[in-house]
Amino acid sequence: MAGESRKSGLLTQIAAQIRGVIFDVDGVLTDGRIIYSDDGHELKQFHVQDGASIKLLAQNDIAIAIITGRRSSIVARRANELGIEYLQQGATDKATALAELIEHGFPSTHLCAVGDDIQDLALFNADAVTLAATVANAHPAVAEQAHFVTERQGGNGIVVELAELILRAQDKWPFA
Repeated sequence: MAGESRKSGLLTQIAAQIRGVIFDVDGVLTDGRIIYSDDGHELKQFHVQDGASIKLLAQNDIAIAIITGRRSSIVARRANELGIEYLQQGATDKATALAELIEHGFPSTHLCAVGDDIQDLALFNADAVTLAATVANAHPAVAEQAHFVTERQGGNGIVVELAELILRAQDKWPFA
């Protein structure tokens, strides 16, 4: 119990310093399934609570980025709807993609990376990332390296939990 309390205290200290959050898409902001229609269109499903929580983070001066290994006009549309200006699609090396975003003005320190699969481990190990977060149904190797694991599965409103962690730690949580 005491060890868990120390771990929770350290997590709160780290979350209190977060200046930006980088999200993967498939398996984090979606449930990880990709649906193709007969005419070749790709479909993704996003959770409205994630969108509201991303906006809440941004309203509290937390920069938001998306780095994904796939390319999709749907992701570009969702980023635009949420006002996310930092977007890297088709990233073969997510740490390199993060470095490029930093060159274009994304915060260079105290970042949170949220991923669910092994290609996201490069972000977890990036120098600028101090908080590695994942979802309940993440790849076991990712869950093992994460500092924070959501109770919700990817695509099921996970940003709600992350926003509360960060904003409570920064004394900016607007709800009781």
